[in-house]
Amino acid sequence: MSVNESNPRQLKLLAAVRERGAATVEELAQLLGVTLQTVRRDVQRLAEAGLLARFHGGVRVPGSTTENIAHGQREALNAEGKSRIARAVAAEVPNGCSLILNVGTTAEAIARALLRHSGLRVITNNLNVAGILAANAQCEVIVAGGTVRSRDRAVVGETAVDFMRQFRVDIAVVGCSGIEADGTVRDFDLREVKVAQAILAQGREVWLAADASKFNRPAMVQLAELSRFDRLFTDAPPPAPFPDLLERAQVRCVVAGADATGDPTP
Repeated sequence: MSVNESNPRQLKLLAAVRERGAATVEELAQLLGVTLQTVRRDVQRLAEAGLLARFHGGVRVPGSTTENIAHGQREALNAEGKSRIARAVAAEVPNGCSLILNVGTTAEAIARALLRHSGLRVITNNLNVAGILAANAQCEVIVAGGTVRSRDRAVVGETAVDFMRQFRVDIAVVGCSGIEADGTVRDFDLREVKVAQAILAQGREVWLAADASKFNRPAMVQLAELSRFDRLFTDAPPPAPFPDLLERAQVRCVVAGADATGDPTP
């Protein structure tokens, strides 16, 4: 059983641990209504992805808020949910528009979902996104200059910030590493955040794409407040207190369901 095949249960397990800070295997089994063996398998996979830390008899939230998990692990984690988010975003992107996509595995999934669009002009600081969309002859791709971060081929630094400030686009789409219960959207790398903040300033509409594992996930650097975004695309209904936060911030939340078309929450 892979992470991708059991995401809804694993994401619920992850949310429960983040809410409590720590939990025993027995508590999680009772909460989820599954066997101890199932919880242990899920815990093993989430711990391997760096999202949980194990101790004897239970798990806790990892202590570090300073470093993200590896790109390959993020790519595998909740890939099906990210694909649904990507298709929901793509369904809202009209042909013939301009947009910015930033770094991250969700942005890369969105790029794949845009391969059949026509007349797009896409600006990105993600070399993986550029490589994906280069296969679409009906799409013009503009790539930021700057320092290439080897672990995920993100382009960061002041040169990339200055580059992004030259543009004004219809839609700016960014991802994040965590959304905390105080309504702050966060990431791990200050250089990446500086580019993302420049991207936010260049969009007529600003969209946040974040799978459900990002809720209540701590990260060191504040990117923006939730109120900075027009829409949030995610793959499962946000847990408390996020529905209230989104409503107060007047952010339209789109939960991409199994049909992958993206249905807005009430």
